[in-house]
Amino acid sequence: VQLQASGGGLVQAGGSVRLSCAASGRIFSDYAMGWFRQAPGKEREFVAAITWNGDNTVYADSVKGRFTISNDNAKNTVYLQMNSLKPEDTAVYYCAAKFRNSIISKFGANYEYWGQGTQVTVSS
Repeated sequence: VQLQASGGGLVQAGGSVRLSCAASGRIFSDYAMGWFRQAPGKEREFVAAITWNGDNTVYADSVKGRFTISNDNAKNTVYLQMNSLKPEDTAVYYCAAKFRNSIISKFGANYEYWGQGTQVTVSS
């Protein structure tokens, strides 16, 4: 399984960005996908996750109400719509997938596959 993240860039505070993560390879129908981020000098942190059917989503408190995770199973793609961006949202964003089951997890160690990361920089 390969995950390809895209959509990052430079945006002003208050702006919006949409990240995409396309999965390819042997993809099972029962899975969960998540977004994590890592800012310079900080540990990787959970951002959001979604079950394969979109029925269940979870967000970090820091992004709740501003970010929306969604997926398109026909395209094997998960999205992260980020609105009202703040400078503290600046980080490399990683998508991740777990195929053992579709239980959402906030812990990166539970995810089996990771994308290469895409940089999001929010200027003040």
